[in-house]
Amino acid sequence: MHFPTRFCGMLPRLTLAAAFAFPFLALPAAANEPSSPASQPAPAPLPAALADIKPSAVENALVKIFSTVRRPDLGHPWTKGSPQEITASGVVIEGRRILTNAHAVLYASQVQVRANQSGDKLSATVEAVAPGIDLAVLKLEDESFFETHPPLERAGALPQIKDPVLVYGYPVGGTSLSITKGIVSRIEFTSYNFPVSGLRVQIDAAINPGNSGGPALVGDKMIGLAFSHVATAQNIGYIIPCEEIELFLKDIADGHYDGKPALFDECNTLESPALRAFLKLDKSVEGAVVREVFSADPSYPLKQWDVITKIGGTAVDDQGMIKLGDNLRVRFTYLVQKLAQDGKVAVTVIRAGKELAIPVPVSPTRPRLIPFLQGTYPSYFIFGPIVFSPAADEFISTITAGTGGSTMSAILSFQSNPLITRRGDQPAFAGEELVVVPAPFFPHKLSKGFVAPVSRVVKSINGVAVRNFRQLVELLRDSTAEFIVIEFVGHGVETIVLPRIAARAATEEILTDSGIRAQGSADALAVWHAKAP
Repeated sequence: MHFPTRFCGMLPRLTLAAAFAFPFLALPAAANEPSSPASQPAPAPLPAALADIKPSAVENALVKIFSTVRRPDLGHPWTKGSPQEITASGVVIEGRRILTNAHAVLYASQVQVRANQSGDKLSATVEAVAPGIDLAVLKLEDESFFETHPPLERAGALPQIKDPVLVYGYPVGGTSLSITKGIVSRIEFTSYNFPVSGLRVQIDAAINPGNSGGPALVGDKMIGLAFSHVATAQNIGYIIPCEEIELFLKDIADGHYDGKPALFDECNTLESPALRAFLKLDKSVEGAVVREVFSADPSYPLKQWDVITKIGGTAVDDQGMIKLGDNLRVRFTYLVQKLAQDGKVAVTVIRAGKELAIPVPVSPTRPRLIPFLQGTYPSYFIFGPIVFSPAADEFISTITAGTGGSTMSAILSFQSNPLITRRGDQPAFAGEELVVVPAPFFPHKLSKGFVAPVSRVVKSINGVAVRNFRQLVELLRDSTAEFIVIEFVGHGVETIVLPRIAARAATEEILTDSGIRAQGSADALAVWHAKAP
Protein backbone atom coordinates (compact mmCIF):
# COMPACT_ATOMS: atom_id res chain seq x y z
CA MET A 1 0.00 0.00 0.00
CA HIS A 2 1.53 3.29 -1.11
CA PHE A 3 1.26 6.66 0.57
CA PRO A 4 2.17 10.16 -0.59
CA THR A 5 5.83 11.02 -0.03
CA ARG A 6 4.95 13.14 2.98
CA PHE A 7 3.24 10.11 4.50
CA CYS A 8 6.10 7.71 3.79
CA GLY A 9 8.91 10.03 4.84
CA MET A 10 11.09 8.47 2.15
CA LEU A 11 14.67 9.53 1.52
CA PRO A 12 16.64 9.21 -1.72
CA ARG A 13 17.92 5.68 -2.29
CA LEU A 14 19.87 3.64 -4.79
CA THR A 15 18.19 1.86 -7.65
CA LEU A 16 19.56 -1.45 -8.89
CA ALA A 17 20.93 0.20 -11.98
CA ALA A 18 22.70 2.90 -9.99
CA ALA A 19 23.98 0.78 -7.15
CA PHE A 20 27.55 0.85 -8.46
CA ALA A 21 27.40 4.13 -10.33
CA PHE A 22 29.18 6.20 -7.68
CA PRO A 23 32.25 8.15 -8.76
CA PHE A 24 35.37 6.87 -7.03
CA LEU A 25 36.11 9.11 -4.07
CA ALA A 26 39.85 9.08 -4.74
CA LEU A 27 42.08 11.71 -3.24
CA PRO A 28 45.25 13.09 -4.82
CA ALA A 29 48.27 10.90 -4.14
CA ALA A 30 49.76 13.35 -1.66
CA ALA A 31 46.57 13.43 0.32
CA ASN A 32 46.65 9.65 0.62
CA GLU A 33 50.04 9.61 2.29
CA PRO A 34 49.91 8.97 6.05
CA SER A 35 50.67 11.89 8.30
CA SER A 36 53.60 11.75 10.67
CA PRO A 37 53.09 9.91 13.97
CA ALA A 38 53.37 13.15 15.88
CA SER A 39 50.42 14.64 14.02
CA GLN A 40 48.10 11.68 14.47
CA PRO A 41 45.57 11.94 17.31
CA ALA A 42 45.39 9.09 19.78
CA PRO A 43 42.67 6.60 18.76
CA ALA A 44 39.44 6.88 20.71
CA PRO A 45 38.61 3.80 22.81
CA LEU A 46 35.84 1.60 21.47
CA PRO A 47 32.57 1.48 23.42
CA ALA A 48 32.30 -1.61 25.58
CA ALA A 49 29.67 -3.19 23.29
CA LEU A 50 32.05 -2.93 20.34
CA ALA A 51 35.09 -4.09 22.25
CA ASP A 52 33.33 -7.40 22.97
CA ILE A 53 33.15 -8.35 19.27
CA LYS A 54 35.22 -11.38 18.28
CA PRO A 55 36.99 -10.09 15.15
CA SER A 56 38.21 -13.53 14.08
CA ALA A 57 34.67 -14.95 13.86
CA VAL A 58 33.35 -11.94 11.92
CA GLU A 59 36.28 -11.59 9.56
CA ASN A 60 36.45 -15.34 8.96
CA ALA A 61 32.85 -15.28 7.67
CA LEU A 62 33.48 -12.29 5.40
CA VAL A 63 34.24 -12.55 1.66
CA LYS A 64 34.96 -10.15 -1.14
CA ILE A 65 32.85 -10.71 -4.24
CA PHE A 66 34.08 -10.20 -7.80
CA SER A 67 31.37 -10.08 -10.47
CA THR A 68 31.62 -9.72 -14.22
CA VAL A 69 28.27 -8.30 -15.28
CA ARG A 70 26.73 -7.66 -18.68
CA ARG A 71 23.64 -5.55 -18.26
CA PRO A 72 21.06 -5.13 -21.03
CA ASP A 73 21.78 -2.69 -23.83
CA LEU A 74 18.28 -1.27 -23.98
CA GLY A 75 18.87 0.71 -27.16
CA HIS A 76 20.25 -2.41 -28.87
CA PRO A 77 18.22 -5.27 -27.36
CA TRP A 78 19.79 -7.89 -29.66
CA THR A 79 23.03 -7.57 -27.73
CA LYS A 80 24.28 -7.07 -24.18
CA GLY A 81 26.21 -4.23 -22.60
CA SER A 82 29.99 -4.36 -22.36
CA PRO A 83 31.36 -6.48 -19.50
CA GLN A 84 31.87 -4.56 -16.27
CA GLU A 85 33.95 -5.70 -13.32
CA ILE A 86 32.41 -4.83 -9.96
CA THR A 87 33.27 -5.77 -6.41
CA ALA A 88 31.11 -6.17 -3.35
CA SER A 89 31.09 -7.94 -0.01
CA GLY A 90 29.33 -11.01 1.32
CA VAL A 91 28.96 -13.10 4.45
CA VAL A 92 28.80 -16.85 5.09
CA ILE A 93 25.42 -18.10 6.32
CA GLU A 94 24.02 -21.50 7.24
CA GLY A 95 23.57 -24.14 4.56
CA ARG A 96 27.06 -23.62 3.08
CA ARG A 97 25.95 -20.43 1.39
CA ILE A 98 27.03 -16.81 1.03
CA LEU A 99 24.60 -13.92 1.42
CA THR A 100 25.06 -10.68 -0.51
CA ASN A 101 23.07 -7.99 -2.33
CA ALA A 102 21.17 -8.72 -5.53
CA HIS A 103 22.68 -5.69 -7.25
CA ALA A 104 26.14 -7.19 -6.73
CA VAL A 105 25.40 -10.23 -8.89
CA LEU A 106 22.45 -9.29 -11.10
CA TYR A 107 23.31 -9.96 -14.78
CA ALA A 108 26.60 -11.57 -13.70
CA SER A 109 28.21 -13.92 -16.21
CA GLN A 110 30.91 -14.83 -13.69
CA VAL A 111 31.05 -14.59 -9.91
CA GLN A 112 34.06 -15.30 -7.70
CA VAL A 113 34.65 -14.87 -3.99
CA ARG A 114 37.79 -14.45 -1.93
CA ALA A 115 38.01 -14.97 1.81
CA ASN A 116 39.53 -12.35 4.07
CA GLN A 117 43.33 -12.59 4.13
CA SER A 118 43.28 -15.09 1.25
CA GLY A 119 44.97 -14.88 -2.12
CA ASP A 120 42.68 -17.33 -3.93
CA LYS A 121 39.38 -16.70 -5.68
CA LEU A 122 36.70 -19.39 -5.68
CA SER A 123 34.05 -19.78 -8.39
CA ALA A 124 30.48 -19.18 -7.28
CA THR A 125 27.01 -19.44 -8.76
CA VAL A 126 23.87 -17.46 -7.94
CA GLU A 127 21.41 -19.79 -6.21
CA ALA A 128 18.64 -17.26 -5.57
CA VAL A 129 18.15 -13.56 -6.20
CA ALA A 130 15.46 -11.08 -5.15
CA PRO A 131 16.00 -7.71 -6.90
CA GLY A 132 13.06 -6.13 -5.05
CA ILE A 133 14.49 -6.56 -1.55
CA ASP A 134 18.08 -6.54 -2.93
CA LEU A 135 19.22 -9.90 -1.56
CA ALA A 136 20.97 -12.86 -3.18
CA VAL A 137 22.45 -16.19 -2.13
CA LEU A 138 25.58 -17.73 -3.67
CA LYS A 139 26.81 -21.31 -3.72
CA LEU A 140 30.46 -22.28 -4.15
CA GLU A 141 31.67 -24.99 -6.50
CA ASP A 142 34.21 -26.04 -3.85
CA GLU A 143 32.19 -26.39 -0.65
CA SER A 144 35.24 -27.41 1.40
CA PHE A 145 35.66 -23.66 1.94
CA PHE A 146 32.88 -23.78 4.53
CA GLU A 147 34.72 -26.31 6.67
CA THR A 148 37.02 -23.53 7.86
CA HIS A 149 34.61 -20.59 7.43
CA PRO A 150 31.53 -21.13 9.63
CA PRO A 151 28.44 -18.92 9.31
CA LEU A 152 28.09 -15.66 11.21
CA GLU A 153 25.37 -15.64 13.85
CA ARG A 154 22.43 -13.35 13.16
CA ALA A 155 20.47 -11.35 15.72
CA GLY A 156 16.95 -12.50 16.44
CA ALA A 157 15.49 -9.03 16.97
CA LEU A 158 15.73 -5.54 15.53
CA PRO A 159 18.47 -3.31 16.95
CA GLN A 160 17.60 -0.36 19.15
CA ILE A 161 18.03 3.27 18.17
CA LYS A 162 21.48 4.50 19.30
CA ASP A 163 22.92 0.96 19.38
CA PRO A 164 26.63 1.07 18.41
CA VAL A 165 27.23 -0.69 15.10
CA LEU A 166 30.23 -1.89 13.09
CA VAL A 167 30.10 -2.37 9.31
CA TYR A 168 32.54 -4.79 7.63
CA GLY A 169 33.31 -4.85 3.94
CA TYR A 170 35.56 -4.00 1.04
CA PRO A 171 34.71 -0.46 -0.10
CA VAL A 172 36.63 1.60 -2.64
CA GLY A 173 39.83 3.27 -1.49
CA GLY A 174 41.84 0.10 -0.82
CA THR A 175 41.90 -3.65 -1.18
CA SER A 176 41.94 -4.90 2.40
CA LEU A 177 39.10 -5.24 4.89
CA SER A 178 37.48 -2.00 6.07
CA ILE A 179 35.61 -1.58 9.36
CA THR A 180 33.57 1.53 10.08
CA LYS A 181 31.60 2.36 13.19
CA GLY A 182 28.54 4.40 14.04
CA ILE A 183 25.12 4.07 15.64
CA VAL A 184 21.66 2.98 14.57
CA SER A 185 19.89 6.22 13.62
CA ARG A 186 16.46 5.23 12.35
CA ILE A 187 14.27 2.21 11.52
CA GLU A 188 11.50 2.50 8.93
CA PHE A 189 9.21 0.40 6.77
CA THR A 190 9.66 1.93 3.34
CA SER A 191 10.10 1.27 -0.38
CA TYR A 192 13.05 -0.70 -1.69
CA ASN A 193 12.84 -1.47 -5.41
CA PHE A 194 9.37 -1.42 -6.97
CA PRO A 195 7.02 -2.85 -5.85
CA VAL A 196 8.71 -4.18 -2.72
CA SER A 197 8.68 -2.47 0.67
CA GLY A 198 10.47 -3.63 3.79
CA LEU A 199 12.13 -2.66 7.04
CA ARG A 200 15.22 -0.55 6.56
CA VAL A 201 17.76 0.43 9.21
CA GLN A 202 19.59 3.74 8.87
CA ILE A 203 23.06 4.05 10.37
CA ASP A 204 25.67 6.78 10.41
CA ALA A 205 28.65 4.47 9.88
CA ALA A 206 30.33 5.11 6.53
CA ILE A 207 29.00 2.91 3.69
CA ASN A 208 30.57 3.26 0.25
CA PRO A 209 30.58 1.38 -3.07
CA GLY A 210 32.00 -2.07 -2.37
CA ASN A 211 30.47 -2.25 1.12
CA SER A 212 27.32 -3.69 -0.45
CA GLY A 213 26.60 -7.12 0.99
CA GLY A 214 28.86 -6.72 4.00
CA PRO A 215 27.53 -7.46 7.50
CA ALA A 216 26.65 -4.86 10.11
CA LEU A 217 27.05 -5.97 13.72
CA VAL A 218 25.81 -4.92 17.13
CA GLY A 219 27.76 -6.77 19.77
CA ASP A 220 28.85 -10.11 18.31
CA LYS A 221 25.76 -10.68 16.15
CA MET A 222 24.93 -9.56 12.64
CA ILE A 223 21.93 -7.19 12.56
CA GLY A 224 21.77 -6.78 8.81
CA LEU A 225 23.46 -6.35 5.44
CA ALA A 226 24.80 -3.05 4.07
CA PHE A 227 23.20 -2.13 0.75
CA SER A 228 23.10 1.61 0.00
CA HIS A 229 23.77 5.15 1.07
CA VAL A 230 22.54 8.63 0.19
CA ALA A 231 25.16 10.09 -2.13
CA THR A 232 23.97 13.68 -1.59
CA ALA A 233 24.16 13.56 2.21
CA GLN A 234 26.77 12.74 4.82
CA ASN A 235 26.66 9.74 7.14
CA ILE A 236 23.37 8.28 5.91
CA GLY A 237 23.76 4.60 5.13
CA TYR A 238 21.26 1.78 5.04
CA ILE A 239 21.24 -1.88 5.98
CA ILE A 240 18.72 -4.64 5.32
CA PRO A 241 17.82 -5.97 8.78
CA CYS A 242 17.89 -9.66 9.68
CA GLU A 243 14.08 -9.78 9.81
CA GLU A 244 13.96 -9.16 6.06
CA ILE A 245 16.81 -11.61 5.49
CA GLU A 246 14.93 -14.34 7.38
CA LEU A 247 11.82 -13.80 5.25
CA PHE A 248 13.92 -14.07 2.09
CA LEU A 249 15.68 -17.25 3.21
CA LYS A 250 12.38 -18.84 4.26
CA ASP A 251 10.87 -17.94 0.88
CA ILE A 252 13.67 -19.57 -1.14
CA ALA A 253 13.75 -22.75 0.97
CA ASP A 254 11.64 -24.51 -1.68
CA GLY A 255 14.05 -23.46 -4.43
CA HIS A 256 11.87 -20.63 -5.75
CA TYR A 257 11.52 -16.98 -4.75
CA ASP A 258 7.86 -15.95 -4.59
CA GLY A 259 8.16 -12.50 -3.03
CA LYS A 260 6.60 -10.73 -0.07
CA PRO A 261 2.84 -10.17 0.16
CA ALA A 262 1.78 -6.53 0.12
CA LEU A 263 -1.20 -4.18 -0.07
CA PHE A 264 -1.09 -1.81 -3.04
CA ASP A 265 -4.08 0.42 -2.31
CA GLU A 266 -3.36 4.16 -2.10
CA CYS A 267 -4.03 5.84 1.26
CA ASN A 268 -4.22 9.31 2.79
CA THR A 269 -3.53 10.28 6.36
CA LEU A 270 -6.47 11.26 8.54
CA GLU A 271 -4.89 14.44 9.91
CA SER A 272 -7.09 16.90 8.02
CA PRO A 273 -10.09 18.26 9.99
CA ALA A 274 -11.88 18.84 6.69
CA LEU A 275 -11.40 15.22 5.67
CA ARG A 276 -12.68 14.01 9.04
CA ALA A 277 -15.74 16.24 8.69
CA PHE A 278 -16.34 15.05 5.12
CA LEU A 279 -16.29 11.43 6.33
CA LYS A 280 -18.45 12.28 9.39
CA LEU A 281 -16.00 10.58 11.73
CA ASP A 282 -16.12 10.71 15.48
CA LYS A 283 -13.08 12.26 17.17
CA SER A 284 -12.18 8.89 18.62
CA VAL A 285 -11.69 7.28 15.19
CA GLU A 286 -8.10 6.98 14.01
CA GLY A 287 -6.78 5.33 10.89
CA ALA A 288 -5.71 5.63 7.25
CA VAL A 289 -8.15 6.62 4.50
CA VAL A 290 -8.33 4.53 1.32
CA ARG A 291 -7.98 7.04 -1.49
CA GLU A 292 -7.68 4.66 -4.45
CA VAL A 293 -8.32 0.93 -4.38
CA PHE A 294 -5.87 -1.44 -6.01
CA SER A 295 -8.49 -3.33 -8.01
CA ALA A 296 -11.48 -2.02 -9.95
CA ASP A 297 -13.22 -5.40 -9.62
CA PRO A 298 -16.60 -4.80 -7.90
CA SER A 299 -15.93 -7.77 -5.62
CA TYR A 300 -12.74 -6.22 -4.25
CA PRO A 301 -13.44 -5.77 -0.50
CA LEU A 302 -11.86 -2.35 0.10
CA LYS A 303 -13.72 0.72 -1.14
CA GLN A 304 -12.76 4.34 -1.62
CA TRP A 305 -13.11 6.35 1.64
CA ASP A 306 -12.83 3.28 3.85
CA VAL A 307 -10.93 4.17 7.01
CA ILE A 308 -8.55 1.38 8.01
CA THR A 309 -8.50 1.44 11.80
CA LYS A 310 -6.82 -1.90 12.51
CA ILE A 311 -4.69 -4.46 10.76
CA GLY A 312 -5.10 -7.77 12.52
CA GLY A 313 -5.66 -6.62 16.07
CA THR A 314 -3.22 -3.69 15.92
CA ALA A 315 -4.54 -0.12 15.92
CA VAL A 316 -3.58 2.23 13.07
CA ASP A 317 -3.09 5.91 13.92
CA ASP A 318 -4.00 9.00 11.88
CA GLN A 319 -0.64 8.92 10.07
CA GLY A 320 -1.10 5.32 8.99
CA MET A 321 1.42 4.11 11.55
CA ILE A 322 1.51 1.36 14.15
CA LYS A 323 3.63 0.98 17.26
CA LEU A 324 6.41 -1.59 17.55
CA GLY A 325 7.49 -1.64 21.16
CA ASP A 326 7.82 1.56 23.15
CA ASN A 327 9.98 3.69 20.87
CA LEU A 328 9.30 2.63 17.27
CA ARG A 329 6.50 3.47 14.84
CA VAL A 330 6.30 2.14 11.28
CA ARG A 331 3.76 2.13 8.46
CA PHE A 332 0.91 -0.25 9.19
CA THR A 333 1.58 -2.18 5.96
CA TYR A 334 4.62 -3.66 7.69
CA LEU A 335 2.28 -6.15 9.38
CA VAL A 336 1.10 -7.61 6.05
CA GLN A 337 4.24 -9.74 5.75
CA LYS A 338 3.65 -11.04 9.27
CA LEU A 339 -0.13 -11.56 9.25
CA ALA A 340 -0.95 -12.68 5.70
CA GLN A 341 -2.43 -16.16 5.46
CA ASP A 342 -3.68 -17.87 2.31
CA GLY A 343 -3.13 -14.68 0.35
CA LYS A 344 -5.26 -12.48 2.62
CA VAL A 345 -4.86 -10.17 5.59
CA ALA A 346 -7.59 -9.12 8.05
CA VAL A 347 -8.30 -5.41 8.43
CA THR A 348 -10.96 -3.43 10.28
CA VAL A 349 -12.51 -0.45 8.50
CA ILE A 350 -15.08 2.25 9.17
CA ARG A 351 -17.41 2.51 6.17
CA ALA A 352 -20.40 4.87 6.18
CA GLY A 353 -20.21 5.03 9.96
CA LYS A 354 -20.16 1.27 10.47
CA GLU A 355 -17.24 -0.89 11.61
CA LEU A 356 -16.50 -3.86 9.37
CA ALA A 357 -13.93 -6.64 9.65
CA ILE A 358 -12.90 -7.77 6.16
CA PRO A 359 -10.21 -10.01 4.62
CA VAL A 360 -8.26 -8.19 1.92
CA PRO A 361 -6.30 -10.07 -0.77
CA VAL A 362 -2.56 -9.40 -0.85
CA SER A 363 0.01 -10.17 -3.50
CA PRO A 364 3.80 -10.00 -3.94
CA THR A 365 3.41 -8.34 -7.34
CA ARG A 366 1.73 -5.22 -8.64
CA PRO A 367 0.97 -5.58 -12.37
CA ARG A 368 2.44 -2.80 -14.49
CA LEU A 369 1.83 -1.98 -18.11
CA ILE A 370 5.51 -1.04 -18.38
CA PRO A 371 7.32 -3.51 -16.12
CA PHE A 372 10.85 -3.63 -14.79
CA LEU A 373 13.15 -6.25 -16.30
CA GLN A 374 13.93 -7.76 -12.87
CA GLY A 375 17.21 -9.29 -13.98
CA THR A 376 16.05 -10.49 -17.40
CA TYR A 377 17.13 -9.32 -20.85
CA PRO A 378 14.60 -7.60 -23.15
CA SER A 379 12.85 -9.48 -25.94
CA TYR A 380 13.19 -8.14 -29.50
CA PHE A 381 12.20 -8.86 -33.09
CA ILE A 382 13.72 -7.47 -36.30
CA PHE A 383 11.60 -7.07 -39.42
CA GLY A 384 13.36 -5.50 -42.37
CA PRO A 385 15.11 -2.32 -41.18
CA ILE A 386 13.12 -1.92 -37.96
CA VAL A 387 13.41 -3.53 -34.52
CA PHE A 388 10.61 -3.94 -32.00
CA SER A 389 10.80 -4.64 -28.26
CA PRO A 390 8.37 -4.71 -25.31
CA ALA A 391 8.56 -1.46 -23.36
CA ALA A 392 10.48 -1.72 -20.07
CA ASP A 393 10.78 0.89 -17.34
CA GLU A 394 14.58 0.77 -17.57
CA PHE A 395 14.33 1.88 -21.23
CA ILE A 396 12.39 4.98 -20.19
CA SER A 397 14.94 5.73 -17.48
CA THR A 398 17.74 5.45 -20.06
CA ILE A 399 16.26 7.85 -22.60
CA THR A 400 15.21 10.42 -19.99
CA ALA A 401 18.44 10.39 -17.93
CA GLY A 402 21.50 12.62 -18.10
CA THR A 403 21.97 15.74 -20.18
CA GLY A 404 18.87 16.41 -22.24
CA GLY A 405 16.79 13.96 -20.26
CA SER A 406 14.28 16.55 -19.10
CA THR A 407 13.93 17.79 -22.68
CA MET A 408 13.26 14.27 -23.90
CA SER A 409 10.64 13.79 -21.18
CA ALA A 410 8.94 17.01 -22.25
CA ILE A 411 8.96 15.98 -25.92
CA LEU A 412 7.51 12.55 -25.19
CA SER A 413 4.85 14.11 -22.98
CA PHE A 414 3.92 16.68 -25.64
CA GLN A 415 3.63 13.86 -28.19
CA SER A 416 1.28 11.96 -25.85
CA ASN A 417 3.70 9.06 -25.83
CA PRO A 418 2.39 6.26 -23.55
CA LEU A 419 5.93 5.70 -22.25
CA ILE A 420 5.30 8.85 -20.24
CA THR A 421 1.53 9.19 -20.02
CA ARG A 422 0.98 5.55 -18.93
CA ARG A 423 4.23 4.79 -17.16
CA GLY A 424 2.62 3.96 -13.81
CA ASP A 425 -0.55 2.33 -15.16
CA GLN A 426 -1.72 -1.20 -14.66
CA PRO A 427 -2.62 -3.13 -17.85
CA ALA A 428 -6.06 -2.10 -19.10
CA PHE A 429 -6.79 -5.72 -20.05
CA ALA A 430 -5.18 -9.10 -19.54
CA GLY A 431 -2.01 -9.39 -21.59
CA GLU A 432 -1.76 -5.70 -22.52
CA GLU A 433 1.81 -4.69 -23.33
CA LEU A 434 3.37 -1.70 -25.08
CA VAL A 435 5.68 -2.41 -28.00
CA VAL A 436 8.34 0.19 -28.70
CA VAL A 437 10.95 0.87 -31.39
CA PRO A 438 14.12 1.13 -29.30
CA ALA A 439 16.70 1.89 -32.01
CA PRO A 440 17.16 3.77 -35.30
CA PHE A 441 16.60 2.02 -38.62
CA PHE A 442 19.22 -0.46 -39.73
CA PRO A 443 20.93 0.89 -42.87
CA HIS A 444 18.86 -0.22 -45.87
CA LYS A 445 17.11 1.36 -48.85
CA LEU A 446 13.72 0.23 -47.53
CA SER A 447 13.86 2.96 -44.88
CA LYS A 448 14.49 5.72 -47.42
CA GLY A 449 12.20 8.70 -46.93
CA PHE A 450 11.15 7.83 -43.38
CA VAL A 451 12.27 9.27 -40.06
CA ALA A 452 13.10 6.49 -37.60
CA PRO A 453 10.34 6.25 -34.96
CA VAL A 454 12.77 5.76 -32.07
CA SER A 455 11.02 5.54 -28.68
CA ARG A 456 7.61 5.45 -30.31
CA VAL A 457 4.93 2.94 -29.30
CA VAL A 458 3.33 0.82 -32.02
CA LYS A 459 -0.39 1.45 -32.42
CA SER A 460 -1.34 -0.96 -35.20
CA ILE A 461 -0.12 -3.26 -37.96
CA ASN A 462 -2.23 -3.01 -41.13
CA GLY A 463 -5.03 -1.46 -39.11
CA VAL A 464 -5.10 -4.14 -36.39
CA ALA A 465 -4.47 -2.71 -32.92
CA VAL A 466 -1.34 -4.18 -31.29
CA ARG A 467 -2.17 -5.61 -27.88
CA ASN A 468 1.26 -6.98 -27.00
CA PHE A 469 4.65 -8.07 -28.35
CA ARG A 470 3.63 -11.64 -29.16
CA GLN A 471 0.65 -10.46 -31.20
CA LEU A 472 2.84 -8.02 -33.16
CA VAL A 473 5.11 -10.88 -34.22
CA GLU A 474 2.03 -12.92 -35.17
CA LEU A 475 0.65 -10.08 -37.29
CA LEU A 476 3.94 -9.75 -39.17
CA ARG A 477 4.15 -13.53 -39.57
CA ASP A 478 0.62 -14.05 -40.85
CA SER A 479 0.17 -11.02 -43.08
CA THR A 480 -0.44 -11.69 -46.77
CA ALA A 481 -0.87 -8.03 -47.70
CA GLU A 482 1.37 -6.39 -50.26
CA PHE A 483 2.50 -3.78 -47.75
CA ILE A 484 3.07 -3.70 -43.99
CA VAL A 485 1.61 -0.47 -42.60
CA ILE A 486 2.91 0.44 -39.13
CA GLU A 487 1.13 3.19 -37.21
CA PHE A 488 2.30 4.69 -33.91
CA VAL A 489 0.57 6.18 -30.88
CA GLY A 490 0.66 9.93 -30.34
CA HIS A 491 1.42 13.03 -32.34
CA GLY A 492 4.20 14.02 -34.72
CA VAL A 493 5.30 10.62 -36.03
CA GLU A 494 5.11 9.21 -39.52
CA THR A 495 3.34 6.02 -40.51
CA ILE A 496 5.88 3.50 -41.82
CA VAL A 497 5.04 1.52 -44.97
CA LEU A 498 7.22 -1.42 -46.02
CA PRO A 499 6.76 -3.79 -48.96
CA ARG A 500 6.12 -7.07 -47.15
CA ILE A 501 7.98 -9.52 -49.39
CA ALA A 502 10.97 -7.21 -49.84
CA ALA A 503 11.18 -6.52 -46.08
CA ARG A 504 11.17 -10.24 -45.26
CA ALA A 505 13.81 -10.91 -47.88
CA ALA A 506 16.00 -8.02 -46.70
CA THR A 507 15.99 -9.10 -43.07
CA GLU A 508 18.72 -11.74 -43.41
CA GLU A 509 20.90 -9.32 -45.36
CA ILE A 510 20.43 -6.69 -42.64
CA LEU A 511 21.30 -9.17 -39.88
CA THR A 512 24.49 -10.23 -41.66
CA ASP A 513 25.52 -6.66 -42.42
CA SER A 514 24.97 -5.61 -38.79
CA GLY A 515 26.62 -8.69 -37.28
CA ILE A 516 23.42 -9.79 -35.51
CA ARG A 517 23.16 -13.51 -34.81
CA ALA A 518 19.38 -13.88 -34.57
CA GLN A 519 16.34 -12.12 -35.97
CA GLY A 520 14.70 -12.15 -32.56
CA SER A 521 14.89 -13.31 -28.99
CA ALA A 522 13.97 -16.92 -28.29
CA ASP A 523 10.37 -16.10 -27.36
CA ALA A 524 9.87 -14.03 -30.50
CA LEU A 525 11.38 -16.69 -32.78
CA ALA A 526 9.19 -19.37 -31.23
CA VAL A 527 6.16 -17.35 -32.37
CA TRP A 528 7.66 -16.43 -35.75
CA HIS A 529 8.38 -20.05 -36.67
CA ALA A 530 5.10 -21.43 -35.32
CA LYS A 531 2.29 -22.24 -37.71
CA ALA A 532 -0.65 -19.87 -37.73
CA PRO A 533 -3.74 -21.42 -36.07
